[in-house]
Amino acid sequence: MSKKAIEKVRLEISVVLGKATMPINQLLKMGRGAVIELDAGVDDYAYIFANKKLVARGEVVVSGENVAVSITDLVRGD
Repeated sequence: MSKKAIEKVRLEISVVLGKATMPINQLLKMGRGAVIELDAGVDDYAYIFANKKLVARGEVVVSGENVAVSITDLVRGD
């Protein structure tokens, strides 16, 4: 497979660390640096999605000012 063929593949990766519910007016009032409290704890999984499909679970890793997700489990597809 050529490099050009790979460059044309579109893949959306998203990571869900937790969830929060709030009124839209509260969200609109938030400024830069605002903190949103999530329903997950520090030991809970982060969920990794590829094109909106769950593909893996992992844990958040902080190193200095960098934040990453280390994959711990792959989720088998159908």
